[in-house]
Amino acid sequence: MTTAAPPRVGTLLREWRDRRRISQLELALRADSSARHISFIETGRSRPSQEMVLRLADHLDVPVRERNALLIAAGYAPHYPERSVDDPSMNALRESLERLLTGYEPFPALVVDGTYQVLAANGGIAALLEGVADHLLKPPLNAMRLTLHPEGLAPRIRNLREWRGHLLDQMDRQLALMRSSPLRALYDEVAAYPLPETGGRETATAGDTPPFALPMMIEHGGRVLSFISTIATFNTPMDVTVSELAIETFLPADPETAAALGGFSRS
Repeated sequence: MTTAAPPRVGTLLREWRDRRRISQLELALRADSSARHISFIETGRSRPSQEMVLRLADHLDVPVRERNALLIAAGYAPHYPERSVDDPSMNALRESLERLLTGYEPFPALVVDGTYQVLAANGGIAALLEGVADHLLKPPLNAMRLTLHPEGLAPRIRNLREWRGHLLDQMDRQLALMRSSPLRALYDEVAAYPLPETGGRETATAGDTPPFALPMMIEHGGRVLSFISTIATFNTPMDVTVSELAIETFLPADPETAAALGGFSRS
């Protein structure tokens, strides 16, 4: 038996340059180098310095995790640490996230990692989870499973086909930017979930006024609530874990939902 040789840094850099649709000359100009030097790096005739690897990765907008992979392929140690959110050094981060989530109530909000594990959530999210099967609520919670599983939120999402397509497209875009076996396994799992036999057939454009963004329309407490989802990430992260954190918030998409959420907050 033979094992595949690890990818060379030049091969990886060429793949990222092709993804970004940037020529060797354009990349060289951005990185204050020469097209000849970029060509030599890609073909393996020249070994880039650690500084050059990081500079090229920056100009190619390579995700932080993949920047470490480039450095390892070039024979260097990883530059970015990967610490757990529970690490004592992350205390300030955790406290800030908790304040943010609490301050966003009564609107739903949560924090997920790169594989959609829920790291924190507020009371607005908890209110929407009524009726979700117990096995889906056991740690670690996964936002994609909670949303798309037939025993999760899926039966109550009125425009499930549209919302499911949006979530699968989102995961597909992530997979195009990173080699993640756990994320690929999650995608294959949730994409294979059957659609509920009843419900989930409405479209967001069924009303007289088209939405300004695709809402999630979900039944709750005898009402249909409509939410617009927004996602925030950290600028210039210096840690792999932090680079993959996402804060997802849900804004009321119509006055009726806003009024209903206001009622929840007073109850």
